[in-house]
Amino acid sequence: MAKKSKKQQQSGGTPATVALTAAGVEFTVHAYEHDPSQPSYGEEAAEAMGVSPDRVFKTLVADVDGTLVVGVVPVAGTLDLKALASAVGGKRATMADPALAERTTGYVRGGISPLGQRKKLRTVLDSSARDHATVCVSAGRRGLEVELAPGDLAELTGAVLAPIGRG
Repeated sequence: MAKKSKKQQQSGGTPATVALTAAGVEFTVHAYEHDPSQPSYGEEAAEAMGVSPDRVFKTLVADVDGTLVVGVVPVAGTLDLKALASAVGGKRATMADPALAERTTGYVRGGISPLGQRKKLRTVLDSSARDHATVCVSAGRRGLEVELAPGDLAELTGAVLAPIGRG
């Protein structure tokens, strides 16, 4: 099976799409031309795909009491760090150092996916994801998104659902 994953990666797949394929989950890949001058990767993705920003979710890595945790929230809002800490039984959360987030997940900022991370981190998905038949998250690189059912996303990442988004 490792050979298949490596072959899939060489043919343009990312660890996220390889994980989805291996799990047999139904998903759609959306590619768009990333503009490096855009200030918000998520909002750029929503606009490029013609999808409402409340259905496109960004993946943010935070430090909760010394442990890295992933928060997945709609790009239209922000991550409530206090709510994230509470969702995992922590006391205090701060945004993780970007270089540490990149090293730990194996993805670059703006392309961090909650799926297929180098080191699987505890994940919290904003409960608003349940409001949609499908949501979009990064597929593991800038300019590439995957669309899938929120239940599949939660199951594959081992995410808990909690109200961690603001706005």
